[in-house]
Amino acid sequence: MAPLCWWYGWDVTRAELHRLVDELPEASLEPAAVLLERAKDPVIAALEVVPWDDEPYTDEERAEDEAALREPAIPWEQVKAELDAAG
Repeated sequence: MAPLCWWYGWDVTRAELHRLVDELPEASLEPAAVLLERAKDPVIAALEVVPWDDEPYTDEERAEDEAALREPAIPWEQVKAELDAAG
């Protein structure tokens, strides 16, 4: 299996993982436990390290994403009304 954080360019040893867990704030313990339980399943662990997209993120895509983020948001109530009317 690929290293835990290969897309970040670093491998994690058990000692480093223990250090990370020891540094977690109390509020993060339960979510971390859920993630660690999931990681015990080899299929889920393998799926977790698969890149979301194997294509490079181009400058054109980045510009399109930035333009979309500058557009005004549509209020949820308007979206819901349009979906209800269409449906």
